[in-house]
Amino acid sequence: MASTHVATHQPTLLEAMNSPAHQPVLLGEALTALNIEPGGIYLDATFGRGGHTEEILARLGDRGHLYALDRDPDAVSFAEQRFGDDPRFNIAHASFAQLDLLAREWRLTGACNGILMDLGVSSPQLDDPARGFSFQSDGPLDMRMNPRAGESAAAWIARADMDEIARVLKEYGEERHARRIARAIVNERELHAIETTAQLAEIVAGVPGAGDKHKHAATRTFQGIRIHINHELDELRTALSQAIDMLATGGRLVVISFHSLEDRIVKRFLRTESQSRMDPDMPLAEPVGIPRLKVLGKARHPGAVEIAGNPRARSAVMRVAERLPENGS
Repeated sequence: MASTHVATHQPTLLEAMNSPAHQPVLLGEALTALNIEPGGIYLDATFGRGGHTEEILARLGDRGHLYALDRDPDAVSFAEQRFGDDPRFNIAHASFAQLDLLAREWRLTGACNGILMDLGVSSPQLDDPARGFSFQSDGPLDMRMNPRAGESAAAWIARADMDEIARVLKEYGEERHARRIARAIVNERELHAIETTAQLAEIVAGVPGAGDKHKHAATRTFQGIRIHINHELDELRTALSQAIDMLATGGRLVVISFHSLEDRIVKRFLRTESQSRMDPDMPLAEPVGIPRLKVLGKARHPGAVEIAGNPRARSAVMRVAERLPENGS
């Protein structure tokens, strides 16, 4: 099987993070939405490349504080090197699905003036072939956001049956040809172990009808497997629920998502938490809970200028909500 040509030197994650070419999507809009106060307490729940963190710190005074977390150990190492000497900054190596634990450790329950979640894979992760997130350059088929824990994509592909592979590609990759692709993967692994991104991309590209004129044939397959391997949607649901308890009254929750599955979860969560909840077993269906969030405005999208400068921004959607007082008024 032919393999994709790999350049002599590919940037490591730390090199990629230091590159000025990697700019956070909707940066200005996110900072405005957070409504940063110089003495406020903020949480960057997805440190990633550190672009948001840098700009938030620049707006904080001596009494302000920024907490951050990331489940990628390389990202945490970069954060410690870049911001570790700033007394206004703390970072933890953790998933944002562990917000409740961090809230207790950092005493942040009801204390955050703003929480930012920038979902998905960061550009440095995509650009590092060793991480296995992209088929643009050949590399090990890993896809784990924390490469020190869990099962790699290659290990999962080696053991999953065809029905499971097809389900993941359809449910998380929204792939119309999920069963055909799953069958091709199973057939190929009987001949050769599927261990690299180039192998998987070539298998998918060989499936009749896969792909369209706007996307590489393997785009949806890679998305589906990555989401499954990292439990991204389940972790998002958990993080959103826990974030509310960390927000102070008037605190902002800002979420940037990059595909419809994420955005659907965020949209439904914000809608549910901005409405009174009803008890269907009550005779008059009276409200049993008051709204905890107020949705602020409509979803925001990158402008044409930003998309032209960063094509990866084209699918981004930002939603914003504000924590209401306990009495809901």
